[in-house]
Amino acid sequence: MGKIQEALPVKLIVGVLTSIPGLLPETEKELTTLFGAIDARSDIFPFDWTEYYNAEMGSPIYRRFLSFADLIDASTVADAKIAANELESSMAEKHRDVRRPVNLDPGYLEQSKIVLASTKNFFHRILIARGIYAEVTLHYQDKRWKSFPWTFPDYGSEIYHPFFTALRENYRTQLRAARAPAAGADMVFLTRQPLKTTNKNVGGVKRHGKDDNSNCKTLGSAGILSANY
Repeated sequence: MGKIQEALPVKLIVGVLTSIPGLLPETEKELTTLFGAIDARSDIFPFDWTEYYNAEMGSPIYRRFLSFADLIDASTVADAKIAANELESSMAEKHRDVRRPVNLDPGYLEQSKIVLASTKNFFHRILIARGIYAEVTLHYQDKRWKSFPWTFPDYGSEIYHPFFTALRENYRTQLRAARAPAAGADMVFLTRQPLKTTNKNVGGVKRHGKDDNSNCKTLGSAGILSANY
């Protein structure tokens, strides 16, 4: 019989789509309120893989990824998706130039894979909780990211992979730090709590850390740290 072990915490990421780049700072501020300090940003990529979103979002559409400093319990990504959907609705009420000014796609990165949360069920997605499903979108093997038949074309194209690789290294550094507590101290991971976004509990996980983006870096498309915008 296999021994049940506590799962390692994971790195929360959010993919942001918008046709209004000027909304990115506001979107980041709102996401920081929900999920804590941002520790890395990708470049801004053109999202021209499909016209599926153009009717409700306008065009051209741009993509940016954000990652958050506090590691989370992977099982709470469903709560993160619900919170992100609520933020989308709130921003749509404030910004009426298009029906959907921002599209927010939470997920998480761990050493071997990237998982995205979705409201849509399909054969390759597993129910997590509260009508939210999880999809393994990319897996890391032989020192590179690899796709599946269902992987979205932009994720499979490798344009984002240098950012994900750099982020994976950041995550591994965080894990090493967590595994080396001070002498005599117990290792502490994040604890499960009810979802209360108003008091900085995020996605069912109580965050430990400062809501301060001053140390955030922008990870360029080549995976190299570059200056903030």
